Amino acid sequence: MLDTAFYLEEVLPALNKGLLVSIALIVPASIFGFIGGVLLGVVRVFGAKPLRVIGDAYTALLRGVPLAVQLMMVYYALPSVGIYFSAYGAALTSFILCSAAYHSEYVRGALLSIRQGQIRAAQALGFSLFQTVVWIVVPQAARRALPGCGNEVIYLIKYSSLAYLVTCMELMGEGKVVASLTFRYMEVFLAVGTYYLLMVTVATWILNSIEKR
Repeated sequence: MLDTAFYLEEVLPALNKGLLVSIALIVPASIFGFIGGVLLGVVRVFGAKPLRVIGDAYTALLRGVPLAVQLMMVYYALPSVGIYFSAYGAALTSFILCSAAYHSEYVRGALLSIRQGQIRAAQALGFSLFQTVVWIVVPQAARRALPGCGNEVIYLIKYSSLAYLVTCMELMGEGKVVASLTFRYMEVFLAVGTYYLLMVTVATWILNSIEKR
């Protein structure tokens, strides 16, 4: 039988508090991760060779190392060299850096899909490489990259649950505290899963609307 009082008095208040923190992580990480991914993708396709090598190495490193390890490095390891982050700052920084690496891969593929004839035509009309990339290539590539980048936003919603590893008490962290105090793991984590499912559903609807427009 559903224990309404338990949900209303203990579970929902804690999860609602954690939800606000999750949203405060997901929204800026999605925006800045996408912007960083576009810039990184452009560098990897049109940059000078040293920049392309650096961009490829960055992408390979961030995609190859588990996000949990990246969080630990930013929050626990960097202080040893004098760089300090709050729990929220460490989580947000890690999410942006990791998300940018994944976005750059989608953007890079989209940039390479633009016909070279357009680039040569723009240069024949007197456009510089910078103008060609900014005004002709990137707008088209951004639209083509949207489905893949949308998937990355969905992934970001789900792996934002790792933020509690660095004591950033978002949705998963608050749920874990309530479950540990009450020992009612089934009820609590079913509620946590429902919250994440709702967030993913809303994000999917928004992303689909953007793609249609």
